[in-house]
Amino acid sequence: MSLAMMIFSMIAAWMAVALAMLWGVLRIARRHHHPMDVEAAAGVAKLKPLRRASPQPMVLIRI
Repeated sequence: MSLAMMIFSMIAAWMAVALAMLWGVLRIARRHHHPMDVEAAAGVAKLKPLRRASPQPMVLIRI
């Protein structure tokens, strides 16, 4: 195998690994992304009560 072919193979393998890692990160990020509605994007947050099994005071969470 010539030197040029070895260098090309190493660069091609590095690019394949880098693209595979990028694809995996983007796939996970897309799966965990929660799209915001128009009101939340405008700065108006909707609050939803969080129900707990114990008799603690209710806590409002931002959705």
